[in-house]
Amino acid sequence: MYSWLERGIIMTTGWFWAIIIGIAAGWLAGQISQGHGFGIWVNLIVGIIGAVIGNFIFGLLGFQAYGFIASLITSTVGAVVLLWIVSLFKSETVKK
Repeated sequence: MYSWLERGIIMTTGWFWAIIIGIAAGWLAGQISQGHGFGIWVNLIVGIIGAVIGNFIFGLLGFQAYGFIASLITSTVGAVVLLWIVSLFKSETVKK
């Protein structure tokens, strides 16, 4: 059994890595789809939403992500899908 202090440290570490993975996944998705990142806050938001989408997609396929690399891959795939969906609704600007 973990003590309350050990559980707090494990939970804090989990949140820390979730934020790091979210930022990295958002940045990677930006690199893949746009050729550049979006800034730390937008990368974080895109990465976190991408993690939800990626886990849903991989869950439908019967896969479960365990570990840092698998979570990064899942989040990045989800973030790329998110950016693709956003690009479908984004209006094209007229070049002059």
